[in-house]
Amino acid sequence: MDRRGFTLGAAGLVALSACGAAPRAPLPAAQASAFRTQPNAAYDAWVAAFRDRAASQGIGAATLDAAFRDAGFIPEVVERDRNQAEFNRSLEDYLALVAPEDKIAYGRGAVARRASTLSAIEARYGVPARIIGAVWGVESYFGTRRGEIPVVSATSTLAFDGRRGRFFEANLIEALRILQRGDTTPSQLRGSWAGAMGHTQFIPTTYALHAVDFDGDGRRDVWSDDPGDALASTANFLRENGWRPGLPWGVEVRLPAGFDTRGTGRGNRRATATWRSLGVAPARGGALPELGDAALLTPSGAGGPAFLVSRNFDTILRYNPSENYGLGVGILSDRLAGGGPLMGDFGPDATGLRQEQRRALQAGLNRAGFDAGTPDGVIGDRTREAIAAFQRARGLPVTGVPSLELLARL
Repeated sequence: MDRRGFTLGAAGLVALSACGAAPRAPLPAAQASAFRTQPNAAYDAWVAAFRDRAASQGIGAATLDAAFRDAGFIPEVVERDRNQAEFNRSLEDYLALVAPEDKIAYGRGAVARRASTLSAIEARYGVPARIIGAVWGVESYFGTRRGEIPVVSATSTLAFDGRRGRFFEANLIEALRILQRGDTTPSQLRGSWAGAMGHTQFIPTTYALHAVDFDGDGRRDVWSDDPGDALASTANFLRENGWRPGLPWGVEVRLPAGFDTRGTGRGNRRATATWRSLGVAPARGGALPELGDAALLTPSGAGGPAFLVSRNFDTILRYNPSENYGLGVGILSDRLAGGGPLMGDFGPDATGLRQEQRRALQAGLNRAGFDAGTPDGVIGDRTREAIAAFQRARGLPVTGVPSLELLARL
């Protein structure tokens, strides 16, 4: 369980929807408007009872009045919580979403503009600026997608719903404490559908434990346009969860011919020197950096990219336990620092298409008037619907499945 209590939860879903497109407002207007409060008598009764519980934990009446003045039940939040099915994406698809080339270019500029702040944070907490920047990029597209849903409405809705009632009530209490301390106002206390907030998407309970007032203004402000407190809070979170200064997160490696991959995975650690003796070498050449007791990951199988990861990789997973997430942060951090694309080849997918061919197929559908969305090479529902519509319009068997034959037609 990660700091939010679920894998790729609120922040992950916001990040996935944000990636691969040009930065814009925190949430598209259509998405923000979909999360509207609706009358619900049972919810109102729950809030009335909750006020007594909150008061017993030190939340004042004025804070409760201000917090719930415009708060309410949001049914779409419950729907999101009920449909958190994991996106069982390949690493190739995941990277296409969280680290596309246009986002890397934008992110290098965003990190450069905050270079002095990031350097100061690195000096204080021992976490590299590139890692902090990468978390920022994955979680909120460098602050451009921080979420627009009132945190009190989201957490109270989910606490009332009851599926994870105690978890969300604890976060609601912490959200109210944020308001009572004066760190922000009810109108600014906004985030994702499950209450993840700010530039690096802390939920309130994590905020309570790890957020810091880096700029010394008396408030731990992770919501404002200035990301300093949020970035420092992320560095503090990683440090307090075991980040080891000076230890790289990992490195892409190449494996010798015939390498036995049965010893891969984070449960099979060996000294860096042992991996060297087995012929594991950096994909870009040179000497294998010292990674301590490291693990070898081959997320796409023996023929795809391989990575040797350190204990700091495990620390990244405290933010989110998905290995794809950890690799996304690590790889994006290297790209933000000027590194090149992965050297390993993912190869064709089950339909026989490579990523560049999938992008070409999506672009072809768009040109033909069938909306496949951003040509990112990730085949999701929107692309499958566009394929089906194209096939139907052309009198072809309707499968919704991409293929080399379909690409040739386009």
